[in-house]
Amino acid sequence: MIVVFGSTNLDQVGTVSRLPKPGETVAGGTFSMAPGGKGANQALAARRAGAEVRHVSAVGNDAFADLALDLLDKGGVDLTQVQKAEAVTGIAMIFVDAEGENVIAVLPGANATVSATQAEATLSGLTAKDTILVQQEIPQEGTRKALEIAREKGARSVINTAPFLSDTPDLAALADIVVANETEFALLSGRPIEELEAAMDDWVKKTGRTVVVTLGPDGARAASPEGKFAVPAHKVTPVDTVGAGDTFCGYLAASLDAGLGLEQAMRRAAVAGSLACLNPGAQPAIPLAKEVDALV
Repeated sequence: MIVVFGSTNLDQVGTVSRLPKPGETVAGGTFSMAPGGKGANQALAARRAGAEVRHVSAVGNDAFADLALDLLDKGGVDLTQVQKAEAVTGIAMIFVDAEGENVIAVLPGANATVSATQAEATLSGLTAKDTILVQQEIPQEGTRKALEIAREKGARSVINTAPFLSDTPDLAALADIVVANETEFALLSGRPIEELEAAMDDWVKKTGRTVVVTLGPDGARAASPEGKFAVPAHKVTPVDTVGAGDTFCGYLAASLDAGLGLEQAMRRAAVAGSLACLNPGAQPAIPLAKEVDALV
């Protein structure tokens, strides 16, 4: 089983011809709302990839809560460990331009209540057969406790370093697999992007664990104690890139959970991430396993 310990948001998405600069107003086009949050997105991606998934999170005591959980519920994700907090549901405010690029502001709301106590209460049943997947949109003490419990129980742990925070390097060192984009990994390693390969090698030597770096249209690269390799992306003309990274993470975790090797799992995840760019929104754009596997 995949256990996702992370955020749940309701995304509010506006399309604009181009992304505004600071202090600038740009006329928009359409507006929509859709379920989001990096934790919830990755949970749905893992579920659509074929895994059994439990989402541990929090939503508010408001009208947005059911909307935020709608696709997870319909998709068959176990929501029994999503708590109702005396707070508003988390919100992500997103602008997407004509080229599919985006800017995002996240207002955490109920996500700020996901704690180490909740991790202790909900993750005690982890086993060595499980995979726990975490991100950086809830309080770090909760994420740290989730990773510590995974290590105690012998479960595989995967951390996505987005959004990058000051103490992300400390938490990343606790995970079996780190998934970062090239900017995040430069911050994590303290090395410039131009030294990516050497920095990845050094990370493996230092930690003895695996790092996966996503490269957008150039696919992804991995380094582990067993070796290193690169996988290509599936070439697409993007409509909206907002959910690509979360789709990659969910598919990667699910594919590893299904017994695929790291390279095979990354190939599948890279195709899924590419397909997620073909439709607007985060969760609505996550492809189904049959669509991905037809192209792998």
